[in-house]
Amino acid sequence: MNLTQHNEIYLKVTNLLFPAIEKMGSDLNSDQIYKLLSPPPKDGMGEVAFPCFPLAKALKTSPASIAQSLQSNIETDKLIDKTQCFGPYLNFFLNPEQFTNLTLNSVLNEELFKKPLTLDPPKTIIEFSQPNTHKIMHVGHMRNLCLGDAIVKMYRYAGIDTHATTFPGDVGTHVAKCLWYFEHHTDKKIPSTKKGEWLGNLYVCGSQLLEKEKGTPKEKENKDQLTEILKQLHAKDGHYYELWKETREWSIDLMKKVYDWAGVKFDSWYWESDVDAASVKLVQEYYQKGLFIKDQGAIGIDLSDEKLGFCLLLKSDGTGLYATKDLELAKRKFVDQKIEKSIYVVDNRQSLHFKQVFKTLEKMGFENAKDCYHLQYEMVELPDGAMSSRKGNVVPIQTLIDQMDQKIKEEHLKKYQGVWSVDEINETAHIVASGAIKYGMTRVDANKKIIFNLDEWLKLDGESGPYIQYVYARIQSMLAKIGDYQCTSLSELNHPLELNLIKQMNKFNDVISVCVVQNKTHPLCSYLYELSKNYNSFYAECSVIGAQTEALKFARAELSKSVAICLRKGLSLLGIKAPLKM
Repeated sequence: MNLTQHNEIYLKVTNLLFPAIEKMGSDLNSDQIYKLLSPPPKDGMGEVAFPCFPLAKALKTSPASIAQSLQSNIETDKLIDKTQCFGPYLNFFLNPEQFTNLTLNSVLNEELFKKPLTLDPPKTIIEFSQPNTHKIMHVGHMRNLCLGDAIVKMYRYAGIDTHATTFPGDVGTHVAKCLWYFEHHTDKKIPSTKKGEWLGNLYVCGSQLLEKEKGTPKEKENKDQLTEILKQLHAKDGHYYELWKETREWSIDLMKKVYDWAGVKFDSWYWESDVDAASVKLVQEYYQKGLFIKDQGAIGIDLSDEKLGFCLLLKSDGTGLYATKDLELAKRKFVDQKIEKSIYVVDNRQSLHFKQVFKTLEKMGFENAKDCYHLQYEMVELPDGAMSSRKGNVVPIQTLIDQMDQKIKEEHLKKYQGVWSVDEINETAHIVASGAIKYGMTRVDANKKIIFNLDEWLKLDGESGPYIQYVYARIQSMLAKIGDYQCTSLSELNHPLELNLIKQMNKFNDVISVCVVQNKTHPLCSYLYELSKNYNSFYAECSVIGAQTEALKFARAELSKSVAICLRKGLSLLGIKAPLKM
């Protein structure tokens, strides 16, 4: 993915370097120069560093000599105070006043956040959150939901036309187990509320009972009953099919409730049941063409030459599998949405599955197979180990939401009872709970496991969503106390802690660019946490309201407002709201 030259400071340095480099006889272009720029590794070494290594071969001299030659050929201006060589690097020192004005004004008028970050990006579909109907939606599902939603938001921020979609599993053995237990082992009294959660519990009970009765005289009877359920669902006819249609809606209602709570919206919904028949037909078509092979009635493709084993596509009874449906779905996405790239946010246990699917699509002649990408992530675990819907050792999402809301109200908002309205308390509790979950799910590298810990995620003094939200709310409270003001000059800002905050804010789009290129969220989380920490250090040492002069007070107020804007914008890309008060 090609990035734009969006950083005004780097662009200015690039424009100074390019003619000097060209004059020395190098064919390095401006885009290549821009991409080589980076912050120096230590304070006191300037704000921008240019490495001269790439020029050494063409110019047949050492990088250190090149740095010195470049320095003598570059003229400083209002923004660049001076240049200095550090071995093979030529570093640029910015004029503090010019840098401060440029950065803070672009944040305050929000022009910083309107710059496209990508050049001619492909229209992209991102599929995430694939919960199963008739199962419990639990805390583990939130990693996929939060990761996918944040990637979508960052893609759109970067200027990429992005389509968000979901692919819930509404057919299969898990459905049969749930309906079997409902039909044969309950009194069929349906609760008036929380039907989706109740249905998920039936699946757990059904799975556990079937496991318990394995090896007993009941096993064959159970298998026959499950087979009959699956036959009716496949034929779309019969008592179980009607029961499936009714109970499926209960699960969908629960999904929508969770998505509403999380503020996640999808542009389209695909369903396993919608692609089931078409995917079987597709496999049979390519079997007739000779691409797939049949063995004992089952159909698949041998991918041994690619070290991907055998990919089973149709079982001997003619029914499809996940891979079967993904073949059809992949084709539909590119046709329906007219996309150029397809991203699947699915956990890393499905790594082989997607390698097989993409390779099969390639062998089928599907030209967009190369444009499909599996964005994988590690699982969420409880402190005592992995979660399993089948075993029932999960934290249901609704239970998690209720626990967090209650904990926030008791530990953080109780002091505001009678001062704030009930609606204000409830809304703030919701914002903080959502922020805690979303930040907790996105702050860890996708390749690492997450250990879910309710208490840690709600701390106001550690790396958490509520900590960053609290810093934002604190700034809003302080600005409200100051009231209306007129800042006449930002040149008052020259304390190292002030300049450090300004440097950090200038990196905002650079951080988002890294996230978009790498399909990661944790760099943004780290950035927001560091910005919040550094603001707290500034706030403790550099009084805003008690500043020595009015001019300094108002300049620091502008600095504080800028930090708040960056925090709000950054949190919004993680799907997190910034509360005005906490």
